[in-house]
Parts: sequence; structure tokens; C-alpha cells
Amino acid sequence: MTIELKITGGTVVTPSGPVEADLLVADGRVAGIVASGIGVEADRTIDATGKLVLPGMVDVHVHTREPGYEHKDDVYTTSLQAAAGGVTTIFGMPNLKPPTTDVATLTDVFERYESSSIVDWNHNPAPTKFDEIAGMSELGIRAYKIYMVVDTGRDYPHPSGTGIHDHGHLLEIMDHIARTGKRFIVHPHDQALMDYIEGQYLARGENTPQGYASAYAAREGVIWDTAIDVVLRLAEASGCPVHIAHIQTRRSIEAVRRAKARGIDVTCEVNHWAPFLSTWNDVETLGPYALSYYVPDDNRAAVWEGMRDGTIDMAASDHAPHTREEKEIGWTKMWSSHTGTPGIQYYYELMLDAVNKGELELQRAIDMVAHIPAAKFGLAGVKGALTVGADADIVIADMAQEWTITNDDVLSKTGWTPYDGRSISARIVRTLVRGTDVYVGTEVVGDRTHGKLAASAEDRAALAAAEGN
Repeated sequence: MTIELKITGGTVVTPSGPVEADLLVADGRVAGIVASGIGVEADRTIDATGKLVLPGMVDVHVHTREPGYEHKDDVYTTSLQAAAGGVTTIFGMPNLKPPTTDVATLTDVFERYESSSIVDWNHNPAPTKFDEIAGMSELGIRAYKIYMVVDTGRDYPHPSGTGIHDHGHLLEIMDHIARTGKRFIVHPHDQALMDYIEGQYLARGENTPQGYASAYAAREGVIWDTAIDVVLRLAEASGCPVHIAHIQTRRSIEAVRRAKARGIDVTCEVNHWAPFLSTWNDVETLGPYALSYYVPDDNRAAVWEGMRDGTIDMAASDHAPHTREEKEIGWTKMWSSHTGTPGIQYYYELMLDAVNKGELELQRAIDMVAHIPAAKFGLAGVKGALTVGADADIVIADMAQEWTITNDDVLSKTGWTPYDGRSISARIVRTLVRGTDVYVGTEVVGDRTHGKLAASAEDRAALAAAEGN
């Protein structure tokens, strides 16, 4: 076996912990993790002395905006940001135009990824057409996604075709998905309660960032808590593996903790804005540019607690780019503004900065961004871990590089980040996807057709067998 690449001198973070070792790559996969200094010949060597050698992030919640909203971002520009941010696998979302709800639209989206993505990819279609659920599963997806929400005052980012909030329909969907063995991602939201709560704010004329933030966090986050309680109970009733997006309240985290103790197959994610953005000061100073959602201090403390103790399984960016024009209207008409914030380019580095600050243990951070999302979404042994035989999706990080995030470095079409001006203490200096450089120094160097479908080990074996015939 020819060793194509040797990464020397670094600290390699494996699922079992960090080791001082050299990492070997052959045929796009990890071929070995060996004691530093062993004389293994390689075609190419990268010196990672003094740096961390990490698995690439597996981001299961990414809005690429293509097709239909390419003025915000597209598959290619999203993958640029991913490469720069150490994200080596992205899972797209179905709130597109047309929404991804059947085999035809999913096939079209797959073709777009194949022709445009620098990093590896998959996609989470909406299972709102029951007779399409099985067919979409057979194309190699790892999960489905719906929103329990209907937008007020706008038709995006939650377009028709992607939302279900009738409990009977949810249970029926779960029954269908359970038969596929895939995971069901749910954006939780109690529509009836929200209609009442936001109606009160709008009746008072509080159509502002502060009003919007307060409405969605009202009564200690009741719209999130009741919805998540329903999802957990239906998951138990159906046996469907579920994944809760946007975890952000104390009660919701406690509910997930109890559900796991009862043996319910539930995972949940924290998005970049919950631990690192969306304080009240952010709402007042950044306004619509900080929303996503407002996370009150008590809930933020619970989020950090859940991140540390493992109740919150994983970090997922919820990368949600919108133009400045779509945001600016929010200063006076927040319910007409497109909510969501770009996050994929800086989330991994913010997590590493939190490690430097003592807010999170290194192993827990890497579990959240890589090990656990890969394992829970059916990519164990293929993605998300520096283990022999897995894809060589590698990030090299300098944990002692102070730098400042600025809008000038943003690779999104939107040209802005809510973290503009924030100084952090860790920086990703290299990203490799299947052993190939896609980001070096401060430049994206990957080819736009390099990305491939992130398939499970079983799907890969079946594909290889089919090609052999």
C-alpha cells in the first residue's frame, strides 16, 4: 500500500482521545495512526507540529438555498464556507423552491451537489408526500426534515410543502419513516400557541427585533417546550428515531434528558446562535442580524450544561444566509424579515475558542461536531472520526492563533456575519476532504466537483458490488 500523505508532529484527536502521533492517508482514507517519528515513507508530508489534527465537521443542518434562492447562497458558495470552516460533510435542508418533497426534486438537488460542492454532502428531504418517503430513502439519504410551523407575514424561510403541525399527520409520517430506519429531523414549534402569542405583540405594534425576540422566547419558551413534548411522545409511540433541531430552553433539554433515560431514540442539536449569539444585547445592537432567536440567560446556561453533559448530542450550524435587504426591513417590520443567520464558516472555530476558554472540554467539542453526528446519522466508520478505514476528512487547527472575524473574510454571497469584529483564539489552517486539500492557509483550493454523496458503509458496499457486476 502506498502512503499518499503523512501528517506529522500534531496531536491527533481520535474517538478515544488525543494522541501525539502521525496520521497516514492512502486512497482517500485513514491508513494508520502511528507513533511520531516512525520512518514511514509517504508521497507527501504535512507538518502539523504544535497543532491539533481533528476530524472534519459533519454538519447535518445546512441551508444551501439552491434551487430557488440562489441570490442568498448556493451549493458552491456554501461549500466554500464549509471548507474554510472545517466542515467536510454538509446535509442540506428541504425549504427550497421547489421544496424537496419527492424523488424528482431530491434527484435534482443531488445533481446540483454533485456538480458544485467542494465538500461531501447529503440532503434531508421533507416527508410530506407519504408515497415518496420510501423512494427517497432508497436514494441514500440519512434523514428527513419537517417544520412544525407556518410563517406569519412572510412565506420564507418556511415555505409550504415543508411544514406539518397536525399531530395525526406527524404520527403517520413517523410510522412511514420508522420503516426506513432513517432519522426524522423536526423543527419544533407549537403553531396554535405562537398564533396567540405573536398576535398579542403585533396588536400592540411591537413589530421590532425586540418584540419578535420576546415573542419567540415568551413564557420561558412555551412554544418550543410543548412542541418538543409532543415530538418525544410520538417518537415513543412510533419507534421512529427523531432529532430535535434548535434546542434552546431549559425545559426542552430536561425533556430530552428524561426521554433518553426512558430509552427513546432521540438526538438534538445546538446551533451556533444559542451559545455564541442571541443575547439581549445582540438583539438590541444587531437587531434582525442576530435573529434566528433570542436565548435568555437562564436558557443559555442550560444549553451550556447540556452541551457539557452530553444531553445535547451535537453541534449543527443551521447556516441560514439572507441578504442585507432581507434583514434591514426587520428593524421596523421584524415579522417581514427573513430570520436565520449564516454560521457554517465560523462555528467549528467558535467551538475551539470555547475549548480554549475552558467552557467546553476538547473531546466533548469534537464529539459534538464530528463523532456523534456521523454515528447518529448512519455514517459510522465512514465520516466524522479519525479511525483506520474512515474517510480522511481532516482539519488542522492552530489553538494559539488570535484573530478577528470580519465581514471582509465572509465567503457567503450575503457578505456579512453576525460575528463581525469578534476576536477568537483558535483558527483552522487546513481542511482536507478524503485526503485532498480543500482549504489551505486562508484560501479555498478545492475543486467544485470534488464533493461526493456521504453514504453509509452499507450503501457504499452495495454500490461497489453493483459496479463490480
